[in-house]
Formats: sequence, structure tokens, C-alpha cells
Amino acid sequence: MSSSLILHVDPFWISPYAFTAFVALKEKGLDFETRVVDLSKGEHRKEPYRSASLTARIPALVHDGFWLTESNAIAEYVEDAFPPPAHARLFPADPRQRARARQVMAFVRSDLGPLRDERSAETVVYKMQAPPPLSAAAARAAAKLVEVAGTLLGDRRDTAFGQWSIADADLAFALHRLIASGDDVPANLRAYADAQWARPSVRDYLDHPRSPFVPYNY
Repeated sequence: MSSSLILHVDPFWISPYAFTAFVALKEKGLDFETRVVDLSKGEHRKEPYRSASLTARIPALVHDGFWLTESNAIAEYVEDAFPPPAHARLFPADPRQRARARQVMAFVRSDLGPLRDERSAETVVYKMQAPPPLSAAAARAAAKLVEVAGTLLGDRRDTAFGQWSIADADLAFALHRLIASGDDVPANLRAYADAQWARPSVRDYLDHPRSPFVPYNY
């Protein structure tokens, strides 16, 4: 029996969190529908989306009537609902590596605030003018990102855990905030981030047709 899967995304397809959920579904080989929630019109705060989604955020996944927001939760739910070996694995099998992958995913969401502000998601998916140099705070965040990624990867240039995981996609998105803006990134980390960018699931998100970007507040 087939499942009904709907993923709600932002109008410009720039959210790094919608990116995570989209890539997770693609890697699982699942058929799903995408629907746009226009944040500039406050559609995420209107009914029935607001109540159904619980947190009024995007992305939101709807699986056979069950609504779930927060990209980390979506990735873990998809892993549980469509488990390996019938479907591709999203998280490492080893408990410690799986915990580390979750740590990395939490890190790129909860840390690096100044970097996320000054190298915003639209700079990753749209070709934009080079931004001004990083502030001192953002430069410190960038240095921390590079240090964490370098320590995690060591000499590897393909995956962080020996086999691809959804944390690789998230870490690559964070690194591409720097790469897309022309900031310095060590060659091995650039090669790693570019390898993730070449995955078909990632390309499907990055190459999706987009309207010209218009800044908005939500």
C-alpha cells in the first residue's frame, strides 16, 4: 500500500531545513509532493496550516495525515518510517556515529548565528553579488565551522562517517555559505562540500526552478 507524502517548502526553495527534508525523502527513493507555503503572505500562520503543523514553520511533512515540522525530526521520522534495508540509510548504523551525525546537524542549526546572518541561505542557491567581508563575530563562527568540519573529516574528502549520511548534506550546506561567497575554505573541505553538491538528491533541490529572489520578513 503506497503512502501519501507532502513536503511544504518556502517559495524560493532556499531554506536549509527544507533542503534537509527534501534530500532525506529523495535519498529514501520516495514519491512525494511539494507544496509552497508563502511566508511573505503569512500563510504559515493561517489555518489550517498553523494548527496542523503545530509550530507554524517550514518545512512540514505530511505522511498519511500525520503532520511533522522541524527538519531534524523529519529526517529521523523518515528513517524510522522507511527503514533500511528496504530504503537507503540516512544515519550511520553505529550508535556512536549516529549520535555524532545528530550532533553535527544540531551544531549547524544552533551555533554559527553570525555566519548564518551574514552568509544567508539565499547566497547558497542564488547567484548574488559578493557580500562584504565577514564581521569579527562571523569570522569567528566561520573559523569554528572549518575547525569542526576539519576535525570530523580528517583526511576524508567524501563522507564524514565512511558512508553517506544526511549530516553530510547539512554540513556541506553550511560550508557552501562560505564557498558561494568566495570566503577561504581549505581544499579538502571544499572537495568534500563539492562532492555532496554533486549527489543527485542534492542537485534536485539546488536545480529546482526558482523565481527571482525577493527578500522578505516572516
